[in-house]
Amino acid sequence: MRDLILRQKQVLFFIIAGGLSAIVEIGSFKFFSTSLPHIFPRETNFHGIHYPLSNIFSTSCGIISNYFLSIWFVFERGKHSKRKEFAYFMVVSFISTLLSLGFFQIFYSYIFKDNIDLIVYTLSPEITSKIAAILLVSILNYSIKKKVIFNG
Repeated sequence: MRDLILRQKQVLFFIIAGGLSAIVEIGSFKFFSTSLPHIFPRETNFHGIHYPLSNIFSTSCGIISNYFLSIWFVFERGKHSKRKEFAYFMVVSFISTLLSLGFFQIFYSYIFKDNIDLIVYTLSPEITSKIAAILLVSILNYSIKKKVIFNG
């Protein structure tokens, strides 16, 4: 019973840490996707890839915030040294970044074509695609980070 409660607590903290990291990632994506096209006009469509730098930079912001939230609130340090743990975290996050970028391209190009009006805020296809990609990749992230990196 104690293990079940601890596991649920960990999942809840992972969701909270992930939610905060997603806010950082989506907020920074909004900033980068509106700022970078003024500097790099091809940012909106670079050889068929939409917002590549915005995705990479915002995902990096989300990864860094998620790392610190994860080690402070979610997972216990475990089987690896801090250096090795950080390296593993970054490798998994790099793969997640590639997956997230791929899912974003699919969602943006084929699925989310119109704005979504939430009355108080309107979600653009870019933001909706980013949110969907984050949700999809976060499931994979939790499993791998728990089992491989931290004390599973």
